[in-house]
Amino acid sequence: MSGVLDHLVLGFGVATSPINLLLALVGAFFGTIVGVLPGLGPINGVAMLIPIAFAMNLPPESALILLAAVYVGAEYGGRITSILLNVPGEAASVMTTLDGYPLARQGLASVALSISAWSSFVGSFIGVVGIVFFAPILAKWALAFGPAEYFLLMVFAFCALTSLLGERPVKGVLAAMIGLSIATVGIDSNSGVYRYTFDIPNLADGMAFVVVVIGLFAVSEMLQMLENVLSGTSIDVPKSKRKLFNLQELAFTWWCTVRSGVMGFFIGVLPGAGASVASAVTYANEKRHYESKDPDAKFGRGDLRGVAAPEAANNASAVGSFIPMLTLGVPGSGTTAVMMGALSLYNITPGPALFESSPALVWGLIASLFIANLMLLLMNIPLVNIFASMLRVPPWLLVPGILVISYIGVYALHSATFDLGLVVAIGVVGYFLRKFGVPLPPLVLGVVLGDMMEQNLRRALSMTNGELSILWESNISKGLIFACLAIILVPVAYRKFKKLRAN
Repeated sequence: MSGVLDHLVLGFGVATSPINLLLALVGAFFGTIVGVLPGLGPINGVAMLIPIAFAMNLPPESALILLAAVYVGAEYGGRITSILLNVPGEAASVMTTLDGYPLARQGLASVALSISAWSSFVGSFIGVVGIVFFAPILAKWALAFGPAEYFLLMVFAFCALTSLLGERPVKGVLAAMIGLSIATVGIDSNSGVYRYTFDIPNLADGMAFVVVVIGLFAVSEMLQMLENVLSGTSIDVPKSKRKLFNLQELAFTWWCTVRSGVMGFFIGVLPGAGASVASAVTYANEKRHYESKDPDAKFGRGDLRGVAAPEAANNASAVGSFIPMLTLGVPGSGTTAVMMGALSLYNITPGPALFESSPALVWGLIASLFIANLMLLLMNIPLVNIFASMLRVPPWLLVPGILVISYIGVYALHSATFDLGLVVAIGVVGYFLRKFGVPLPPLVLGVVLGDMMEQNLRRALSMTNGELSILWESNISKGLIFACLAIILVPVAYRKFKKLRAN
């Protein structure tokens, strides 16, 4: 314990130097803006600042503090448009739309924004404490996950979605299948064969997540707004009643936030699992937990716990993803992979020896994560009313404004007008899917996880020359299979039991 405290003192000594405090503040602010703008996301935000940090001749610990602050800031910022406009700022914020947007429409935008900021801080704090005390142990645990275990973990994420589907399981499964189908578009990385590209060169690299999510959420939401305006049935959004959550709402969401933060952290430790899996699994877990006790729980219709759970999880997961990077030299997420590239510019190789060779860098980064999250909390809470005022902008100004911002994010991907047309086409499809009551979150999860599921399944089968037995050989695999079956079968059995008991 004394060794850990000595290291933390060293870390806070590094992180609290004036230049590093300023960099953490700038990174947190820039990251929040990156998270708000649909289409950018933390990976692009970090990538944009790497050449700037290197050109400024920043020492490696200062550069890493700046990039880490951008990363956690983007996780904070993604919730803002998710709650206010039903447009996820980045992939991990998709689950926040399910309850955040209904709350905003009920005049509780400021309350939802403030409770999500608090939940994000708690989730990040849990993640930082986890890094401090459990990094070496969890690094060894993460090594036990092979391709088969990762594949089953993603199957578990889809099974967890069954609790999100409510009375629409068939439509939810259809949405997930559409998402997985979109993930297969492009060149097969193993064989080099073009799949479902229809001889269109722009589809060779597949459909970018940004294009899909902006089409499904931003464009379809704008079409819905236009329909309301043209039909004269535009929804009058009540002015936000309060600026902050109260103590009763804090107590109402507290254990949900803590549970989701812990679960999100452990999922974040797994290389490649990411905040999207963490937010989906934790939201489904909390929804099932509370609805089993209270059938009148308002998940999906404006429940504060439905905002707190995914926000705590995705921030804890983002912090947890630093563990495999620092201890194993394996990127825990796409963003930490970019940060490893930044370290290579300084001839620093992350791995087990890093804690001994560069303690100031490692512990300075860990301390800065806590400081950056505290800055983000203090920065976001006072601004909730300003953010909430976006809902009062008239539709004739809001619709084109959001579309312009979204299109800038899409065009920045490949500088191709084809992507702009594809966004419109996907948006029209998303609009009709909404009309027919098809839920969009399973579709988005299919797009996010489809490629990772396919690659991990192929790697697992190539290790055994096609023998399926590898999928249930390890204890972790058996545990995940059992969890999948329990998630699918237990609710069905419970409903039948209640029906028999009532009869």
